Amino acid sequence: MAGRSDRGDAVSLTNVWVQTLGDGLVRADQIAGIDAHQTPALSGKPSRWLLDVIASIPTGSGSRYGWTITALHRTVTQTAENPGTAPAELARLLAQLDAIEARGIVTAERARPDEANGPAGRAAGGGGAVHFRFAPFAQPAPGRRSDAEYL
Repeated sequence: MAGRSDRGDAVSLTNVWVQTLGDGLVRADQIAGIDAHQTPALSGKPSRWLLDVIASIPTGSGSRYGWTITALHRTVTQTAENPGTAPAELARLLAQLDAIEARGIVTAERARPDEANGPAGRAAGGGGAVHFRFAPFAQPAPGRRSDAEYL
């Protein structure tokens, strides 16, 4: 396995995945941005805040007026309250996981109302509304072959 010095300053994260709300998993090295934005309130439905990862892969859609290319957004979680510092917290977690060459899945959890509004949530500027968890992949059992044909 290549060490950090072999990769220079490049972000790897090829073995870290981020769980999205409805689209499955996004490989973390494909993330080009992290965004929190508010949706508009529509016909009796309240506005929501979305925490999205933006993939480095563009997506297109067409209509009779032409073709549009946009960034591919995938929602990690949604909240009723502004997620505050959650984008920066996710970026920091991904950087820490990259530094240790981690392998596993990052998930987001909405905080309980008492956690989001408690001292920790207020100290973080409201970023306590979302918590991130990392679950490392289990190592193969000793003696178990792990090459592709035996997985």
